[in-house]
Amino acid sequence: MFRLIWIGSVYTRYFLRRYMPTNILLDAILSRLGLKWGVPAMLVALPYLYVASFLTVLIEDGAPGWLHVLVVLCIWNAMKFAIMGPVSVVLLLRARAVEWHERRMTRRSVAVA
Repeated sequence: MFRLIWIGSVYTRYFLRRYMPTNILLDAILSRLGLKWGVPAMLVALPYLYVASFLTVLIEDGAPGWLHVLVVLCIWNAMKFAIMGPVSVVLLLRARAVEWHERRMTRRSVAVA
């Protein structure tokens, strides 16, 4: 039973990472060339929060209860994008530090030779 749940969660995660647009965008941001877009991508969280607010108003006015699932999904995606900004800044600083160190070591090796 545990193995079945584990395999199901692995396939679900694979499907979501591979085909859901927000995950594709976040993976692109996490690449070295996409790190500079992390802070502007935080702005994508605003439309998700607006949609969640709009759906909440609709639910309070008598819309079907299953819209709560979409509210949770919108809030989850907004949190992913809001967190991605600071994370991408830290990763960008780390990548630039590594690149600076490699350039410095290359200059030293050229100067010695």
